[in-house]
Amino acid sequence: MDDESVQIRIRNYVISHFSKLLLLVPSMAVLVTNVSRLSLNQLCLNLQLQYNFAGFIFLIAVAVFGSTLFFMYRPRSVYLLDYSCYLPPSNLQVSRQRFMNNSKLVDNFNESSLEFQRKILNRSGLGEETYLPESILCIPPRPTMAAAREEAEQVMFGALDNLFESTKISLREIGVLVVNCSLFNPTPSLSAMIVNKYKLRENIKSFNLGGMGCSAGVIAVDLANDMLQIHRNTFALVVSTENITQNWYFGNKKAMLIPNCLFRLGGSAVLLSNRSRDRKRSKYKLVHTVRTHKGSDEKAFKCVYQEQDEALQTGVSLSKDLMAIAGEALKTNITTLGPLVLPISEQVLFFATFVGNRFFNAKKKKKPYIPDFKLAFDHFCIHAGGRAVIDELEKSLKLLPKHVESSRMTLHRFGNTSSSSIWYELAYTEAKGRMMKGNRVWQIAFGSGFKCNSAVWVALRDVEPSVNNPWEHCIHRYPVKVEP
Repeated sequence: MDDESVQIRIRNYVISHFSKLLLLVPSMAVLVTNVSRLSLNQLCLNLQLQYNFAGFIFLIAVAVFGSTLFFMYRPRSVYLLDYSCYLPPSNLQVSRQRFMNNSKLVDNFNESSLEFQRKILNRSGLGEETYLPESILCIPPRPTMAAAREEAEQVMFGALDNLFESTKISLREIGVLVVNCSLFNPTPSLSAMIVNKYKLRENIKSFNLGGMGCSAGVIAVDLANDMLQIHRNTFALVVSTENITQNWYFGNKKAMLIPNCLFRLGGSAVLLSNRSRDRKRSKYKLVHTVRTHKGSDEKAFKCVYQEQDEALQTGVSLSKDLMAIAGEALKTNITTLGPLVLPISEQVLFFATFVGNRFFNAKKKKKPYIPDFKLAFDHFCIHAGGRAVIDELEKSLKLLPKHVESSRMTLHRFGNTSSSSIWYELAYTEAKGRMMKGNRVWQIAFGSGFKCNSAVWVALRDVEPSVNNPWEHCIHRYPVKVEP
């Protein structure tokens, strides 16, 4: 078939099917349009699915990242496994009469100083069974560096041995060590003495706090808590003590003789953990720590001040303004602590009184409302700094005699053991069988600088007395009536 014949046949086919071709064009146009629209919709759907999927993945990533940050940086619970208070041997007990007899044998004291010490001692609230180091009881006293080290080792190692006996932990698991002693800071440090004695691990985070007064026990707990927020799955050891040997005053300045009549031998060791598995065997959980520092005020800074008298005898001088300054520090401290622990009703009353005095009763101000902390706490461990300190807080906080019983009895039995006194008080409450699950404890202490510090604990179970509780041999005799 030639080319011309082919062309003719194609032309005839097109002419005969022209009508069909006319109908096919719109159909093809509709088909192409629908296919294009379908492809566009599919493309949009694909893009939307991809967008949604990417958003979903992003949200998952944010959730995972946020959860990781939360679990990494959320405040870790800190538990108190156990603690120990040092009980000195009976041969170191010092009655009032023995104290005065020894003082009379020291040539440095004149008659006026001896009479002053006798009066302070009789009014102090201390009983007949407090303790002093052998270096002070011997005649003549030997306030040497060697004797001071012996006292530090006796107290710290005695408390630590009891603590390790009761907890049975591996000492290599202790990752943080905090030691506080205000007036004795040798080289090597007290913390180094503990590391050396118990062969603690080489990378332990150790701290030695000095010159921070009787409230340093709470400061040490606060520092240990901060360290346990950083270092995972570890124990923190807190040792609180004071050293008398080289800090006994052998002069005649009355303001510097008062500490001789109040401070006695003692110390404590506390074991903390941030491991969740330790909750079941722990006694308490740390809830809050609040620290107040009034050192910017000159009177507050110098109200407890170590210095030398005219005869170059070193001692700690207590100002007549001490109780007033302590009261101001307490007010500042509870202003911060109150909103954390008080029920809403007490907070509303406090705020209403404050607003009323500030804006509506400018000329005739009412006394500031003192919140009822008995609604927030079941037990109070007020630093047994002296009878006046306990009396003032009982009055200021409107406490009942039962709330300050542990403080008064600790002062009577052990004297002012400085930063460790709040632990003797907690031990008293346990020995009396009063610590029930869910009970809240307020430890509050005052110290030079001037500082007021608080720690709040909650009991995780009905707490039994620790092994070798310092009250176990005499708790049946307490409480006793303290002479006015």
